[in-house]
Amino acid sequence: MDEIERAYIQHAQDVYKYLLSLTRNEDLAEELTQETFFRAMRTMGNYDGSCKLSVWLCQIGRHLWYQWLHKHARQNLAALTDDIQGADSPEQYVLLHMEKTALYKAIHSLPESMREVVHMRLTGELSFAEIGGILGKSESWARVTFYRAKKKISEKMEGAR
Repeated sequence: MDEIERAYIQHAQDVYKYLLSLTRNEDLAEELTQETFFRAMRTMGNYDGSCKLSVWLCQIGRHLWYQWLHKHARQNLAALTDDIQGADSPEQYVLLHMEKTALYKAIHSLPESMREVVHMRLTGELSFAEIGGILGKSESWARVTFYRAKKKISEKMEGAR
């Protein structure tokens, strides 16, 4: 068994969970996971061992996700988000949409590490231990980062009202 096969067996599930937390789409996460390992196979010589192999693979996956977003940026963003539920009137729909937009703006304005932790925790429903493992940090780091991110989001949401 060669190195990439071992990497796939050991890390495919982690990479998939990470990409699922970013994409919130099982099919897309699976496709990006496969592409991640294909790219890793082609560039295995570039892996210098300065980080865990799982972290390197997740970095490749994140890069592919960003490429996918850029490629599909002109498409309707509603395909990436859930429909707003519970709006009984057009006014409520608009208000809910404005709050949702403000929330996404607040999340997007976070530093990248905080943004990733928030996405993995909320959309991927990963544990703090899993998040720490994927990002090459400790479980405590993931907890603190999530807490600080929630605090920053709350502050920005209060300022937007």
